[in-house]
Amino acid sequence: MTIANRYDFVLLFDVKDGNPNGDPDAGNLPRIDAETGHGLVTDVSLKRKVRNFVGLAKDETPPYEIYVKEKAILNKVHERAYVATGNEGMLKGDEKKRKGGGDAATTARNWMCANFYDVRTFGAVMSTGINCGQVRGPVQLTFARSVDPIVATEHSITRMAVATETEAAKQEGDNRTMGRKHTVPYGLYVAHGFVSAFLAKQTGFSGDDLELLFQALEQMFEHDRSAARGHMSTRGLYVFKHESELGNAHAHSLFERIQPRLHDRTSSARSFADYTVSVHDSDLPVGVSLIRRLG
Repeated sequence: MTIANRYDFVLLFDVKDGNPNGDPDAGNLPRIDAETGHGLVTDVSLKRKVRNFVGLAKDETPPYEIYVKEKAILNKVHERAYVATGNEGMLKGDEKKRKGGGDAATTARNWMCANFYDVRTFGAVMSTGINCGQVRGPVQLTFARSVDPIVATEHSITRMAVATETEAAKQEGDNRTMGRKHTVPYGLYVAHGFVSAFLAKQTGFSGDDLELLFQALEQMFEHDRSAARGHMSTRGLYVFKHESELGNAHAHSLFERIQPRLHDRTSSARSFADYTVSVHDSDLPVGVSLIRRLG
């Protein structure tokens, strides 16, 4: 059964001595707002971690398969949808027919929503190759932004090996290569999320799917460790539930009730203990309740 309420949520997470989301156009430096110095983590990065967690937790089996994943060939998945829905004859049609819509594309789109968690959660454009339509997902995330400006630190690193014999000869057997690594000493980030009951009806996003989403947001960093990302942890997940589908308050007014603040603004933060998170939930708007899942 699809959800019947609107939800808005605030996600807090931090990084210590790591790079939470490198920018490939800037030498993989941590993403940063050039004007304010605040750190950024893209919505795409957060969704990737949710997808990875769901794939691990549900073993990539329907209805929890993952559409956008490493080494996936999306057009092959579209063809699977046509075969599964009894429209494999369309695969041999001409290009115009393959790109068209109609009942076959609608049936394939519905099959994709039913079997792929990330399609019915985040939506997808599935019109490449044979057309499976487009889906607008009920769950949307913003970029995460650090509470305070961050400082990106650059480190020189060495590898006691080379890739080829030619490199070894040039170094006369020293076999040492140099590299660079970028880290943030510490940063506390805030992201906002929105869940639409109306769009959930279109994709079949259910209460179980919502619970799995919250579980993923709480635990996704525990299963995404790497030396490059340092120590990342979810520090808070605050979910506002509306009684109605349309909602009972503006999202921004609810988000403003979650206020992380640095204790001592004269010193640099180096841990979550340096912050206090104030939650103003004593006078919530009528029809809104706060589910404090973590924090």
